[in-house]
Amino acid sequence: MNLNKYFINIAISLLISCFTFSQEKRLAKADENFSRFAFVDARKIYLQVAKSGYASPELFKKIGDSYYFNAELEKSVGWYEKLVNEYEDQIEPEYLFRYSQSLKNVKRYEDADKAMEKFKLLSGNDQRAEYFVSTRDYLKFIEMQSGRYTLKRLYINSKYSDYAPSFNYQGQLIFASSREGKNSMVKTLHEWNEMPFLDLYISDILGERRALTTPKKIKGKINTRFHESSTSFSKDGQTVYFTRNNFIKKKLKSNVNGTTLLKLYRATLDGKKWTNIEELPFNSDEYSVAHPALSADGRKLYFASDMPDSRGLSDLYEIDIYEDGTFGEPKNLGDRINTEGRETFPYISDSGRLYFASDGHVGLGGLDIFVAVPESLGYSIPYNIGEPVNSSEDDFTFVLDENTKIGYFASNRSGGNGNDDIYSFKQTKELITTCAQYVSGVLTDAYTRNVLPGSEVILLDDNNHEISRVTTNAKGKYKLNVDCGKSYIVRGTNPGYSATEALLETNFALEYTHQLPLQLGEGGLNQKELKPGDDLAEILDLEIIYFDLDKSFIRPDAEIELQKIIATLKEYPNLKVDVRSHTDSRAGDNYNMYLSERRAKSTIKYIIEKGKINKSRITGRGYGETSLVNKCKNKIPCSDEEHQQNRRSEFIIVK
Repeated sequence: MNLNKYFINIAISLLISCFTFSQEKRLAKADENFSRFAFVDARKIYLQVAKSGYASPELFKKIGDSYYFNAELEKSVGWYEKLVNEYEDQIEPEYLFRYSQSLKNVKRYEDADKAMEKFKLLSGNDQRAEYFVSTRDYLKFIEMQSGRYTLKRLYINSKYSDYAPSFNYQGQLIFASSREGKNSMVKTLHEWNEMPFLDLYISDILGERRALTTPKKIKGKINTRFHESSTSFSKDGQTVYFTRNNFIKKKLKSNVNGTTLLKLYRATLDGKKWTNIEELPFNSDEYSVAHPALSADGRKLYFASDMPDSRGLSDLYEIDIYEDGTFGEPKNLGDRINTEGRETFPYISDSGRLYFASDGHVGLGGLDIFVAVPESLGYSIPYNIGEPVNSSEDDFTFVLDENTKIGYFASNRSGGNGNDDIYSFKQTKELITTCAQYVSGVLTDAYTRNVLPGSEVILLDDNNHEISRVTTNAKGKYKLNVDCGKSYIVRGTNPGYSATEALLETNFALEYTHQLPLQLGEGGLNQKELKPGDDLAEILDLEIIYFDLDKSFIRPDAEIELQKIIATLKEYPNLKVDVRSHTDSRAGDNYNMYLSERRAKSTIKYIIEKGKINKSRITGRGYGETSLVNKCKNKIPCSDEEHQQNRRSEFIIVK
């Protein structure tokens, strides 16, 4: 034995072990800081570990997150990029979303969209992915919406963080600031971002030019040594709702993990001082409730929270305020407004419009400001208010006086005095807050390709109720109005032809026309020889009804073909079919038989319920992997595309 070589190997092994142990010990300390949201302290250790040559997906995640959650998205890009490029198979979909947001921050919009495409594939029914898919032309819309405000930098901003402006209806502007007070000898630093804690300040608004006086701390017992931020005032200026850390009666409270969260408080004005500070009853030590916004009549309070029924990092809620000052139950504003991301900092204008900041809806990067218009059953879809208010950085805490069209918001964009800065603006043009869409196309003969003037095109909702109809012109063209974000069935008819139907899913793009050509098969089924055992899908030249791997739900592309089956069954009331569902060979034989049964039942249920077809005309069962259409049997390597050919449903004529 070569003893020198032996001892060298032992020494190297010991060095590697010591190095690994040392790194793990340092990472454990960093993780402890990270769990307390002490991102800056955690990051210092993570960066040292990374510099030493250590690499792992968890390390790259934590470094990227430490920048991301401190709104330093441009610095998170490189770390998320390492994560995606080196550990793509080991990351959760959420990191693709964060990567996309960070790319937008540095205006790499094409790369950001590619990351969102991957996020969509992996995230399932995530609302943020759905909004991205339905608003692919978001940059075009934001360009249309832009240029409706003129901005002005304010001299009240400090070198620290200034944000959350609000009107107190006494001719003054209230805002939150982490600036050092006049008499402060020591200012406590918040370990999240090593910035001083926030207090509430007040400035007088002077004259038509709306100049602001030197800010002073508001009087009373609202400000503490912890965070106080966003405020909302009653119209008489005598009541304020505000955000503070979980601190009341000189006691600081935390959740079960030892983290101090945010709560809402209410105070009343006694002369020039705020008194009678009380915690609102729907707060909790276990989740945050923050950023209040009163309706113009004072009967509703809006706020942001991550309470148990929230969809994402924070959702927007409303709650009734009764005449005696008590409250109803919090109500989530729903999927039109809330996503799996951050919806926060609501503001309700006098006309009832909801302005808020979000990174879940599609924007330019970071938090963008959106507006939703009140409707009979809630709010419209949100509309990005465009540049220059929105940017690739965080833009938030928007307030507007609709009479003067003057307002304020905050942003951490470059060119400011500090971490966050307040800007004033003048609105010069109304926002686009309606969604106009159309469906248009040409009706032709499926075989000759000749246009079919004088045909009828009928628009139906997804329950087959007629909404409108139109006759094709001399060139066979039609055009119908549709709403945004809805499902429709478009049916083409002409005497002597079988009716045809297509499914239409509208998006949220403005002034958008969906192109949907329709083809009618000459003579329909009457001119074809039919016999039991024929596949109706082949006779009608339908696309095969495919299913996703290990799933039994009806895909959107499958709905289009099923609507054609429904139309045929309606036109030929004596026709009966047997639905036969098949799987690929992956997974066990018994499981595949069970899965195919679910798929058959799902297909039959869709035809009966959506098409209002008598259930006696539809039978069916699952065949598992017993009728493969290609070589892809057990243990034979095949591509995903080859396997998908076996995940299908057939429609065999029985009568």
